[in-house]
Amino acid sequence: MIFKQFYLGCLAHASYLIGANGEAAVIDPRRDVEEYLAFAEAEGLTIRYVIETHLHADFVSGHNELAARTGATIVMGAQARAEFPHHAVHDGDLLTVGGVTLKILETPGHTPEGICILADGRKLFTGDTLFIGDVGRPDLAGGAGFTPEQMASSLYDSLHEKLLTLDDGVEVYPAHGAGSLCGKNISKDTSSTIGQQRRFNYALQPMTKDAFVAMMTADLGQAPRYFAFDAQRNRAGARSLADIPAPRPLTADQVRALDATVLDVRHPDAFCAAHVPGSINIGLGGQYASWAGALLDPEQTLVLVAENQEQIDEAVMRLARVGLENATGYLQGGIESWQPLTTTRQISVQETEQLGAHVQIVDVRAPGEYSGMHARGAASMPLDGLREAARPLDRDRPLAVICAGGYRSTIAASLLENLGFRELYNVAGGTTAWRAAGLPVSP
Repeated sequence: MIFKQFYLGCLAHASYLIGANGEAAVIDPRRDVEEYLAFAEAEGLTIRYVIETHLHADFVSGHNELAARTGATIVMGAQARAEFPHHAVHDGDLLTVGGVTLKILETPGHTPEGICILADGRKLFTGDTLFIGDVGRPDLAGGAGFTPEQMASSLYDSLHEKLLTLDDGVEVYPAHGAGSLCGKNISKDTSSTIGQQRRFNYALQPMTKDAFVAMMTADLGQAPRYFAFDAQRNRAGARSLADIPAPRPLTADQVRALDATVLDVRHPDAFCAAHVPGSINIGLGGQYASWAGALLDPEQTLVLVAENQEQIDEAVMRLARVGLENATGYLQGGIESWQPLTTTRQISVQETEQLGAHVQIVDVRAPGEYSGMHARGAASMPLDGLREAARPLDRDRPLAVICAGGYRSTIAASLLENLGFRELYNVAGGTTAWRAAGLPVSP
């Protein structure tokens, strides 16, 4: 058996290739498919199947392009109602690739059409049904007419009637790791076993179905707005990356004449030092694609600010991974071609503490991070809901933004500047530096 996991950190996404004897299947591919093609060629494999465990909401899949370039058959659960040619599978169906038997298990719960794939009784590809340390959230199927409670009930049955009946030694390979918004508490580990999950996964501990449903539907954060858009894009089938028009160079005057969002993809420190007034910073060094999908309007024209062509190309490709194909231009000549520029002042945690009650402190981390520990006096305003949450803030008082280390707080500061806040501070080092300095915290 030939097996490889492909892990994409910026989307916390895992995809897989499995095969033998010259044939292979790719499971849950990301949109840019070159890595699968290169690996298959190096191993002498023909990709026969492209299998989707469900209609992904947090990224656009490359199933259409991969099938077009290899002649492979796309396989999906029968409930997906996919709008492109595919092989719809049901519970118990078997596929064979080079002698490896793939058994289909219908496992609705995260989505109605969810499936898991059991390879030769040894490796279980769980999609978003079962994560390491967690299970899939049940509230991402609203467009299908199901309530979170109904989906959580189905998820309980799928886990207990299908997955937990498997031997403890069966290896578990999910579609996501820590950082994905498709679960609540996903581990940093990217594989495990049924036995380990039976023992340590909080959602698999003995409990009634009613208790499970109550637990899984409590404190669900709002799904990013691009999730429904991406799920529908995956149902219809995305176009090839090569068919997305490349952004064109634009002068500063041409950018000013456009009704466009200026997206600065440089490092947060470079952005704070000098940037186009009102531009949004989402640096390529972090979870760029996820935050772009969560914060940017898929219908709004984007103009990129980058340091070089390599950054522009990377930005466009990673935007496409979450379905954003609206980067029509980039600032020719980079940041030096724009005048006047503005700055965002970065201050240390000690300077922030010394400002005292004079400054408003906004913590833009996730609620779970905030509740674990936060700077004393900081208000919780998670980044994905900041535009609305910031409305009551006093624009006549200085505002300091803090996160874990500085990446999200720079994004937040740029959003707040775009909303009209002027006396803004970005807290360098974030809560990590705050704790290390021994400054006052609240639990």
